[in-house]
Amino acid sequence: MARLGPTAICRELGVRYPIFGFSHSPDVIVALAEAGGFGVLGLAREMPQDIAPLIAEVERRLAGKPYGIDLMLPAGVPKQADIASVRAQLPDAHVEFVAGLRSRFGLDAPTRPGFFTTQVRSEALFEAQIEAVLASGARAVATAIGIRPELIARARAAGKYTISLVGSPRHAHKALALGVDALVAQGADAGGHTGPIGTFSLVPQIVAAAAGRPVLAAGGIGTGAQVAASLAMGAQGAWLGTLWLAAAENHTPPALLSRLIDAHSEDTLITRAHSGKPCRVVRSAWIDAWQQAGAPEPLPMPLQQALTGADFSAMHEYDRADLIYEAAGQSVFAIDAPTTVAAQMATLVAQADAALGALEAMLPA
Repeated sequence: MARLGPTAICRELGVRYPIFGFSHSPDVIVALAEAGGFGVLGLAREMPQDIAPLIAEVERRLAGKPYGIDLMLPAGVPKQADIASVRAQLPDAHVEFVAGLRSRFGLDAPTRPGFFTTQVRSEALFEAQIEAVLASGARAVATAIGIRPELIARARAAGKYTISLVGSPRHAHKALALGVDALVAQGADAGGHTGPIGTFSLVPQIVAAAAGRPVLAAGGIGTGAQVAASLAMGAQGAWLGTLWLAAAENHTPPALLSRLIDAHSEDTLITRAHSGKPCRVVRSAWIDAWQQAGAPEPLPMPLQQALTGADFSAMHEYDRADLIYEAAGQSVFAIDAPTTVAAQMATLVAQADAALGALEAMLPA
């Protein structure tokens, strides 16, 4: 008997299941939509000139199915900047430390240009990303780090559903005051940039703060039972990111996929070594080197990316099994083999149905 069905936010957005999937891969987003979920495409790593054609291709493949776009808009970045000028500001000690890591690990320079080798986060970059997103047919716009009042206002005026990821009640109140339509309560269990409060402690607080507005639970969620638990806490759905890294549609490098399959929850940690802000990643020799005695403190965003972005690109390009890492949450425990989005969605729904059925059986008649 099917028990997992659309909640109010699902009906608003036009999706079957209260399962929201974040991914940088367009193929994952399309597959999620086809399986009845709501895909949210992360564009924080895309170069501005690539966003419009990327969105156009995704919308062609979705053929009218709804989807969302997620942007990362941290404060404190330069108004305008190019990667060469930011690199010129890097402290000598940090440059020498990273050069030593490259020598120790035998890491060659990347050969392919990309976001981490050619771009640096700046207000000018954010403005270009925002304009492309507002011109899109995305049903929803989500903001991760940072929230911009003008973006929320313009997105709502364009008829888009606005979502803010928050890691504390304080952040929730700020987002609600700006008029966002829904909140994602992202606990410390989550992969990527995250706060200090665990998911099970955070979700009830954000549900209370939202005072009726929809809340999605996020952070460490990798099973259907956890989706059911999210509903039991008052959320209208679950937001998953790490799980899709195991899907064929994500095109995860083989060495990284093997690392994720072998990893346990305790093999992830929160570090500033990736971006300069607290970010949960699956550990590797590169990440461990930043935790060792004598390592310098990571630089603030965007300096840390300018310092190590090319190395991050290189370890992915060369599929370095010892060094490769990625933003990943404690839900890596749910990754045990290569799979597909369709299979993952079917499993999540079946597990959620079983969990909800078990709860019903516990209740008095």
